[in-house]
Amino acid sequence: MAEDECVTTANDTIEMMDEASLLAGLEGVAPQTKASVWMRPVEAVAALLLVGIIGLLLTGVISRYVFSLPIVWIDEVASISFLWLAMLGAAMAVDRSEHLRLTLFVGMLPRGTREFASRLTMLLVAVFLGVMLRPAYEYAIEESYITSAALNIPMSFRAAALPAGIALMLILAVVHALKGANFRHVVISVALIAAVTGLLWVAAPALKGIGNWNIPIFLVGFVALFLMLGVPIAFCFGLGTLAFLSFTTSVPVFVMIGRMDEGMSSIILLSVPIFVLLGCILDATGMGKAIVEFLASLLGHVRAGMSYVLLGSLFLVSGISGSKVSDMATVAPALFPEMKRRGHKPPEMIALLATGAAMAETVPPSIVLIVLGSAAGVSIAGLFTSGFAIAMVLLLVLAVLARWKSRHESMAGVKRVPLSVIKKALLVAAPALVLPFLIRTAVGEGIATATEVSTIAVLYAMIIGMVLYGGIGANRLYAMLVETAALSGAILMILGAASAMAWALTQTGFAQQLVQAVQGLPGGWLTFMGVTILIFMVLGCVLEGLPAIVLMAPIMFPVARSLGINDIHYSMVVVTAMNIGLMTPPIGIGFYIACKIGSVSPDAAMKAIWPYIGALMVGLLLIAAVPHFSTVFL
Repeated sequence: MAEDECVTTANDTIEMMDEASLLAGLEGVAPQTKASVWMRPVEAVAALLLVGIIGLLLTGVISRYVFSLPIVWIDEVASISFLWLAMLGAAMAVDRSEHLRLTLFVGMLPRGTREFASRLTMLLVAVFLGVMLRPAYEYAIEESYITSAALNIPMSFRAAALPAGIALMLILAVVHALKGANFRHVVISVALIAAVTGLLWVAAPALKGIGNWNIPIFLVGFVALFLMLGVPIAFCFGLGTLAFLSFTTSVPVFVMIGRMDEGMSSIILLSVPIFVLLGCILDATGMGKAIVEFLASLLGHVRAGMSYVLLGSLFLVSGISGSKVSDMATVAPALFPEMKRRGHKPPEMIALLATGAAMAETVPPSIVLIVLGSAAGVSIAGLFTSGFAIAMVLLLVLAVLARWKSRHESMAGVKRVPLSVIKKALLVAAPALVLPFLIRTAVGEGIATATEVSTIAVLYAMIIGMVLYGGIGANRLYAMLVETAALSGAILMILGAASAMAWALTQTGFAQQLVQAVQGLPGGWLTFMGVTILIFMVLGCVLEGLPAIVLMAPIMFPVARSLGINDIHYSMVVVTAMNIGLMTPPIGIGFYIACKIGSVSPDAAMKAIWPYIGALMVGLLLIAAVPHFSTVFL
């Protein structure tokens, strides 16, 4: 894989999706744009923070496990640095237009209307940030009265990241909204926002009187409207929650800042940017390509062999990068030419690539599993252990279908690779093959946390990449650090806003009402599993994994527990259903990413993917109905 492709890694769609994003609502607004010149110092600070966090965590791991001398202040410094990294990264994502958004509906509009929608969405983002700036400042002032346990310094050093980041994002949002704008569009947008705000203010007493009917109006209707307009997902949640609290309750907006802080700064989430960086390193060093070539030498001579290699490569590469797009972009260029030569049709190859990536999402280190563990209070070690077993179930059903599909595959001229070539390929791939099992074993056996393992994996990959795979140049490494910071900021901003929205939902008593309603359904826990599958498949199509999990986990997991469903079992059903939705056309954004990577028309691939979606559904129903698949290795 070309070294240039690495920076797109974990979410992955920023540079690969111009045409596809308009067709299908991919996660980035546009192809990646260069940063503003005056933002370069911010990028440098963010890159240094990321390096500092990795260095701190590595120091803590070495001190604890090698010298048995835990350094108590490391977690505090890492936590402070992490919130600053998140907020600066979120601002960088605004500047680069890398905040995740749905562009399916906006892409259908005429060009002039689309430009108007673009100005309107940036002004809506600016309104949210402008309203939140004062509460964020007040929150930081309040935190100054609290001192940290280890360093004994005011917590305002940490909390100041919130007003600083919000202020920077506000400036950037206004600049983007006005830059090259049609003055008439700006005036109409401002007037429209002011008119709607005024109507809501007038209607506030009546809205407070209708109680929980405000949930579908604000937390469903408004959020859906903002999504359709192309407002970045994080700000859709933020605007919906802000309107809900402001016009239907007496809860001060100040509370939102605390909830956002809590949602985006859990110590577990420290591993997210580090695993994103690990995916970059995987691509840049060619470690993933080495795994693909070894599997091809081992299985390429059998019927359906290249399909098995594709699925196996996705399984193993996913265990290193934690990123669906990084996985697909690593595997497809290495295998597609040979698959075409053997008579595989490009639409079938795309179908297998997309569903294979969905299968591999539960293989550690999955960022989705880490976020789920944080949001739902589920053991990360348990999720990592179970994730391997669940991926194997899905791998099996896809492999069976691939074998049946390949019954007419041309094997003319295909020969078994000599043992000497297999040995050489294994020797080259061995250091890369060790990594996914190192990660799974270390976390699953309780040897180290997911965060600690992520730092060890980055160090391992850097050293192995340098010694055996050619290393990474200084400029390339810096670009990777900057891109990781921006992507992580975009992800963490979604988590913070979704946490605030989930808190607002739970405060209404909606979760308790849902528990009572579900407990009254016929069929008990199996019916609830069916409802779960439907909900998360739909959310997977529209929102992608992380926001859907943070939003729904606080509501759905208590219901599952009340029905006696094991947390790990339920987590596997949730993640699998969501990933199937992600790859299901006509809305599933992952499907269009796969089409873009494989240069295949979505219309052609759409006809081919349904049998593979059906196979995944069979696997999902088995996972949902048989808890043993999820809990057998716990």
